[in-house]
Amino acid sequence: MTDIEYLKKYLNPNELENGIKRLENGEPVQYIVGNVSFYGFSFDVNNSVLIPRFETEELVSRTINLIKKYFNKEISILDIGTGSGCIAITLNKLLSAKVDAVDISSDALKVATKNGIKNNSSVNFFVSDVFSNVKDKYDVIISNPPYIKEDEEIMDIVKNNEPHIALYGGKDGLYFYDKILKDAKRYLNKTSIIAFEIGCSEALEIRDLANKYLDNPEVIIENDYNGLDRFVFIIQR
Repeated sequence: MTDIEYLKKYLNPNELENGIKRLENGEPVQYIVGNVSFYGFSFDVNNSVLIPRFETEELVSRTINLIKKYFNKEISILDIGTGSGCIAITLNKLLSAKVDAVDISSDALKVATKNGIKNNSSVNFFVSDVFSNVKDKYDVIISNPPYIKEDEEIMDIVKNNEPHIALYGGKDGLYFYDKILKDAKRYLNKTSIIAFEIGCSEALEIRDLANKYLDNPEVIIENDYNGLDRFVFIIQR
């Protein structure tokens, strides 16, 4: 389906002309329509949050498989950098897990909270700079943090529209992985999973960070469907 066909499908006829103008001006079709499908659920999106990608659906799917492998109880999950809330809400709906979700952006959390209500979820959303306002311990920490390097070239449609606070992860793209892993032990139960979506060149550095900060972790690096390193799973038992 082309972007024009997408607009025709989801916009009212009286909105179409303006929608096409916005598209011609380089705005993502998802922001124009105002929502996107993720894992079969509908999520509102605007320029305060990243547009959910197919790779992040893969992150959720693979994390669910690991949770089913290592846990046979109701689990607790922390989603760091929740954005639209798509990860947290989907896990809450599919696993009936207790899910907290944090973001540093109050504007993003407004979108996430609205999506939580829209999808009848019980996710607890609150402002936190990674762990700054987190008090509990969890079985799973999951995050698709900002991981683009400062000087990395990205598509104009992304650079010019999506929130930079959710895109850029410092000079080497590793800032948030380091920040999460450095303090993760204080917020994890004995048996735990950390699940990351990553930049495709960052896997080995993140593995090294896990070994630096955690005690004998099992680190699993997995490719996406394009054959690129895209996920890191860290298991502790």
